[in-house]
Amino acid sequence: MTNWSSRSWREKAIQQQPNYTDLEQLRTVEHQLKTYPPLVFAEEIRALRKQLGRVSQGQGFLLQGGDCAESFADFNAPKIRDTFKVILQMAVVLTFAGSCPVTKVARMAGQYAKPRSSDLESIDGIELPSYRGDIINGSEFTAAARQPDPQRMVQAYHHSAATLNLLRAFAQGGLADLHKVHKWNMSFVAANPLKDQYLKVAEQIQSALKFMEVMGITAETNATIHETQLFTSHEALLLPYEEALTRTDTLTGLPYDCSAHMVWIGERTRQLDHAHVEFMRGIHNPIGVKIGPTTKPDDVIQLLDALNPDNEPGRMTLITRMGAGNLADALPALVRRVKAEGRNVVWSSDPMHGNTVKAENGLKTRNFDAIHQELRQFFAVHQAEGTYPGGVHLEMTGEDVTECTGGAYQISEQDLTQRYRTQCDPRLNADQVLELAFLVADSLREARQGRG
Repeated sequence: MTNWSSRSWREKAIQQQPNYTDLEQLRTVEHQLKTYPPLVFAEEIRALRKQLGRVSQGQGFLLQGGDCAESFADFNAPKIRDTFKVILQMAVVLTFAGSCPVTKVARMAGQYAKPRSSDLESIDGIELPSYRGDIINGSEFTAAARQPDPQRMVQAYHHSAATLNLLRAFAQGGLADLHKVHKWNMSFVAANPLKDQYLKVAEQIQSALKFMEVMGITAETNATIHETQLFTSHEALLLPYEEALTRTDTLTGLPYDCSAHMVWIGERTRQLDHAHVEFMRGIHNPIGVKIGPTTKPDDVIQLLDALNPDNEPGRMTLITRMGAGNLADALPALVRRVKAEGRNVVWSSDPMHGNTVKAENGLKTRNFDAIHQELRQFFAVHQAEGTYPGGVHLEMTGEDVTECTGGAYQISEQDLTQRYRTQCDPRLNADQVLELAFLVADSLREARQGRG
């Protein structure tokens, strides 16, 4: 690729970056990170790209989910385990519903930076820099905490490395056994107020597992029953960190951002002539781009031209984040144009960001019904256009939080204060995630049957 290097983004305009005051310390940290081992490996990244290539051709499904923003304070094994478990639980339901492989990509082990709508935050007349994620500054509303600190990049690296280590152990060490995951799902179904609605899918999974056992396909005879593959992802927002972890693969000679298997560009930083698109066009990871309701068809095509000029399957995931009141009107023209030009993309739905509202008590929340409505509209648009709805992208946690209203347990705005723990945006809790999985199962089954 001509005129590109891991540093060429520095010559472009850039959005959503902190204002570091100690530039010498910043350079020291960047140099330090460049000497550290990669967090993920090029061969793993290529494996994900191959899987996403199949998804783009309608031969799989992408499940991407995890925290809105990871935090150093909440870094512990039970939290990592519980989010890992709920991703697996949702994946099993979707695998059986769609009769297709589900590619699991966690928003974990690096999701430490967050874009903000304003550079400053004001409380009781005091104005301080906005919290931009633990990789940049602290969430406490003090001048010291809000000062961007380059050393936090080193902390983020070590936290990410430890998270990856545990995720790999869980994926390969037996926690991902299909029988265990199914038992977790059955426990969820048995306790859920909408039990009858989910029981049919749960019973189909049970029958399939019994059939495999009769045929001699068990955890002892087949590793795929006992193990799984989980990839990591985050928004590549803080470019000094991403550059420092970019490595040239010794086998291919190609550059990869080894901070995660997949990285994405947010709605606020996808300007064609800006730094984030410049950086992303040169790395060979799978790339996501968030697409909002005001996006024009020409915008999408120009982004695809810049980021995937050779139209390679598995390279690009378009993540729609439009809101339940906008998607049905905004998405069809984009889908139609991408299809007409024969572009290879994975279409994925982020039903979270477009449905954020403020409760009466001032807390940000999202309504479960609005999230489900946007997902239903996403599947319906693709069915109408003859295209494939290839994935979902969720902010979620395995914890029993009360951050999103609604769902079978009818969390109300008054309930939000019970367990509202998010660093930034409200997340679906474990029960809501599984409920959504069973509800999405019908839409995925129809989409898959339509391709048969």
